[in-house]
Amino acid sequence: MTVRRVTKHGERILKTPCPPVDYEALKPELPALLKDMWATMAAARGVGLAAPQIGLNLRLAVIDVRPEGKSERLVLINPEIVRADGEQNEEEGCLSIPGIYAPLRRAARVRVRALGADGRPWEAEGSGLLARAFQHEIDHLDGKLFVDRLPFELKLKVLDAIKDAKPRWT
Repeated sequence: MTVRRVTKHGERILKTPCPPVDYEALKPELPALLKDMWATMAAARGVGLAAPQIGLNLRLAVIDVRPEGKSERLVLINPEIVRADGEQNEEEGCLSIPGIYAPLRRAARVRVRALGADGRPWEAEGSGLLARAFQHEIDHLDGKLFVDRLPFELKLKVLDAIKDAKPRWT
């Protein structure tokens, strides 16, 4: 298990949409890759991590929002949102943009379909933080960052803050 370097805002991989994963081709390396992703996410104190955030162009993400303080690890291979309703407007941040947060409107409830670590399809519905995490990580797989979804004036302010913060990122 290795804690990998988290890619940062401005790196091309974060803007590159990921093609669907061939589960059978990925299967041999998946257990080690997932261990690395969990370790990296935990070290960065995140609730989700997408493969592009560790430099891999794979449609793969992990999420653990720790409902009620208990770990509930979710592996999302080739995820898609099949339903979204309601609205929430909460602060959002990203491991690839450390220290920068902004309020962002997202769906309050989403239903996601994906393959799990075992290659079997599953569906789950999430609300609140889990709904936000589903949307955030799938955005990464589509080559989008949360700042891309901000209203224009707020986006300009956040981009200025990112410019100031970048020299401190390691």
